[in-house]
Amino acid sequence: MEKYSGKYRWFVKEDLNGFFGLMFDNVTVLSFLAGVLIFVFKYPADIVYGKMFPGTALGVLFGDIVYTIMAFNLSKKKKSSEVTAMPLGLDTPSTIGIALTVLGPAFIYLKAKGMAENDAAMMTWYIGMATMVLIGVIKLVFSFIGNWVQKIVPQAGLLGSLAGVGLGLIGFGPLVDVFGLPIVGIISLGLILYTLVAKINLPWKFPGVFASVFFGTIIYYILAPMGVLGTSFVAPKLELHYGFPLPTLGFVNGFIEALKYLPIAFPFAILTVVGGINVSESARVAGDDYKTRNILLTEAISTLVAGLCGGVAQTTPYIGQPAYKAMGSRAGYTLLTGLFIGLGGMLGYVSFIVELIPRAVLAPILIFVALDIMSQAFKACPTAHFPAIGFAIFPTIARLIQIKLSNTDVVPIAKFNELLTTPGRTIPEMLTMVALGNGFILTGMLWAAFIAKLIDKKLKQSATYLLVLAGLTFFGIIHSAIPDGNMYLPWTLPPALKVIPYQFTTAYVILAIMIYVFSYSKESKEMLCETVQIKELV
Repeated sequence: MEKYSGKYRWFVKEDLNGFFGLMFDNVTVLSFLAGVLIFVFKYPADIVYGKMFPGTALGVLFGDIVYTIMAFNLSKKKKSSEVTAMPLGLDTPSTIGIALTVLGPAFIYLKAKGMAENDAAMMTWYIGMATMVLIGVIKLVFSFIGNWVQKIVPQAGLLGSLAGVGLGLIGFGPLVDVFGLPIVGIISLGLILYTLVAKINLPWKFPGVFASVFFGTIIYYILAPMGVLGTSFVAPKLELHYGFPLPTLGFVNGFIEALKYLPIAFPFAILTVVGGINVSESARVAGDDYKTRNILLTEAISTLVAGLCGGVAQTTPYIGQPAYKAMGSRAGYTLLTGLFIGLGGMLGYVSFIVELIPRAVLAPILIFVALDIMSQAFKACPTAHFPAIGFAIFPTIARLIQIKLSNTDVVPIAKFNELLTTPGRTIPEMLTMVALGNGFILTGMLWAAFIAKLIDKKLKQSATYLLVLAGLTFFGIIHSAIPDGNMYLPWTLPPALKVIPYQFTTAYVILAIMIYVFSYSKESKEMLCETVQIKELV
């Protein structure tokens, strides 16, 4: 324990390790945001780097500076020099999820309507900004009632849907990138698994994330020009995309379009609020008693700042504060990260780094994040709720398949529309897949909550979740029958699509009534008494 001298030693050598870890986390997320938009959806790179990156990076700069100041204040309050700042960065699940399920599909949809590519790209940017503003407002409101959300929604619902995002959107795509350049990717992945999963130090305690990125990149630039990796090599251009993030009302142009993506944005906002509560508690246990309300308000405001200045990704406090504290970091690592990412987004060197480092080298970091998210869901929830977590993953898989199949390079749009409406002995498989994937996070959350309450023998509460599912389904908030996920009045749908809201809603309502009736049965009451007795004994 270091003796307090009346002055906070906010920067120590261990802050460099913390900086590399937090900085590369953010660079990795930015890399995959750019990769998804530019390579998967063919979105113009100049708008990603010159308009989206600056505002997004500003949110990180703002939040990390505030968290650094909070560390100074806590040090003075505790009279301790060993305070570690709360790490803040881009939220991985929502950044990649929104790129795959909001920004990319919106761009494709706008072009399909006949809009010129650059106009469609700009409108997509406005939609992304509006989505961030909506998320920021939601987070601002729920900063005051986050504990209430935790009480009414079982952890299996909150974490199970996030586990699905980890498996389907964060983990699987990067795994494909790793094996797309196996010599480079697998070596980098091995170093991440060795240091972060197995928790074995490298010689001289060399930072694992930095080692993975550094050695993977070196190997790539030695072998790729020689043609031994089985791929073509194009040397990166030293090109800086400057952009200063000024406040703009551009989000107003995309606000109406952004509302239809609210079923995706809303759960992501709630999950970061709940995550902020959890990380504040973990920091408190580690010895740094930050006020939860201040942590939540900071992430909400930094998200709003990003959205109002052109950003398309929300910020969140990272769960690793105790890990940074254990390695000896103080507040220097958050300030360095904020400055590096914030200035890099404006001056353009972050976009150059994103172009310089192969995705196969950065992908293992996201795979680790995906594994950590999935592991956390199972660790934090009761063993009995594991089936609920597993069931919550299914909608994300449906969404992932839909994303792949709705790519016109894979399935021509005429064929896709034909598959949506081809009559048969069941609802068309493609239409069912689309409905299961639309609103996937909210669907997974509610499915898991319904099953968790069922497992706990709380049948009336379980039936209530089914009725919520029915109500949201009827208007396309979840299970939308329209491929782009629009909400609707069901009677206005084409006849071939009406089957989804009417059939799905009816099924949920009937099941809710059945389970509610079962709650009065002798068998269910006996089971509930046995469950209560077991819990009391435990």
